[in-house]
Amino acid sequence: MSRKNLPLLREITIESIAAEGKAVAHVDGQVVFVPYCVPGDVADLQVTRKKHSFMEARVERVVKPSDKRCEAVCKHYGVCGGCKWQILPYSEQLRWKQQQVTDNLVRIGKVELPEIEPILGSEAVYGYRNKLEFTFADHKWLTAEQMREKVPFEPGLGFHIPNCFDKVLDIEECHLMPEVNNRLRNRVRTYAIAEGMTFYNEHTHEGMLRTLIVRMNDAGEVMVVVVFGEDMNEKSRGLMAMIQSEFEEVVSLWYCVNKKMNDTIGDQELVLYAGKDHLIETMEELRFKIRPKSFYQTNTRQALRLYEVAREFAGLKGKETVYDLYTGTGTIAQFVARQARQVIGIEYVEDAIEDARLNAQMNGIDNVRFFAGDMKDILTREFISEQGQPDVVITDPPRAGMHEDVVKVLLEAAPKRIVYVSCNPATQARDVNLLAADYAVRRVQPVDMFPQTQHVENVVLMERENA
Repeated sequence: MSRKNLPLLREITIESIAAEGKAVAHVDGQVVFVPYCVPGDVADLQVTRKKHSFMEARVERVVKPSDKRCEAVCKHYGVCGGCKWQILPYSEQLRWKQQQVTDNLVRIGKVELPEIEPILGSEAVYGYRNKLEFTFADHKWLTAEQMREKVPFEPGLGFHIPNCFDKVLDIEECHLMPEVNNRLRNRVRTYAIAEGMTFYNEHTHEGMLRTLIVRMNDAGEVMVVVVFGEDMNEKSRGLMAMIQSEFEEVVSLWYCVNKKMNDTIGDQELVLYAGKDHLIETMEELRFKIRPKSFYQTNTRQALRLYEVAREFAGLKGKETVYDLYTGTGTIAQFVARQARQVIGIEYVEDAIEDARLNAQMNGIDNVRFFAGDMKDILTREFISEQGQPDVVITDPPRAGMHEDVVKVLLEAAPKRIVYVSCNPATQARDVNLLAADYAVRRVQPVDMFPQTQHVENVVLMERENA
């Protein structure tokens, strides 16, 4: 069916929310997925994609809003692509996230489950992020309404339109980080335009300004990284001087010249322009250095609750060997180290392991060892033989979950307990199913790290049968 012949579905009642965060309805026995709706809405839906088993649609008109619907806070809602659940009250967000965890473990995990513990909600539902990254574009993306109003094409600084590497929505406000992010971003934009600085073009790969990275610790100190696409000159140095002089919150100011075809800076040299070369974040009695390339959970206060759950589930008595897989900068490893005999941390990113070692030294923790490399290549029988048999494994893999080779080694290593921390309940459920031959699920604890979005973290404790 051609796009122009796709049907308009009138007065459809939205029933629930799917795992991907889209709302769900049924029409003539066929499921319809639609964003920016909440259960109970009655809406006219324009079908945008029609397949044999499902349809996708957009909201043409809300005929009768649900009593569960609330007003979005952000002026960019519905265009930005982020924070899709702003129109759901937070209590409803938590309910559907809890359901997402349950559905995945039941449908994909196919294992016997204990009662799933109530999700741990975030105290802050806005302003909770400690890091945001904005992109410069020589022509900001315009909505259809702006096009009709003949809004001129101008440079922009903001977020990529979903699934569009070359389209950037100019952002005037973002409520996910404290207000300093708005003052800083908007001032950088106006200064750069006034000074005639060129914004980057993703097609020609030309332009001075590429990305702006803002990080913040719980004490309110700010780190800024400006990524340039061309060698430094008088104008770019002027921008750096402006940030330093006008924003007293910025205690660590960096720049990078990236002439590659992509925006990643993991392999690029960063230069400290002014201030300290790190921020300090504190969790309980532990201190962590955050450098420009460091990985750190983006919701600091919820990260503490997540790590507390992981430590509780580990059930350490002081004599255990713990393996912390996908350790990142070693935060969980150090969080549990004082309750264990030794902790072995493994992570793919060498810079992260360097941070982990520095942080362990700063915290006076000497019973952790960190190794860098691909998990499936490092975690072998030989490695376990050399480092010691794990009593407990804590694993916090990326969204793709664990490689099947890693799962096989875990089954061979046969730790008494596996604590599985995940940002993707679907791949977690898949891996739980693979481990279920030898392990039973004892506890499940969802944790909300990302209010206003469909994303949820989940912690599962598995214990070896007949251990």
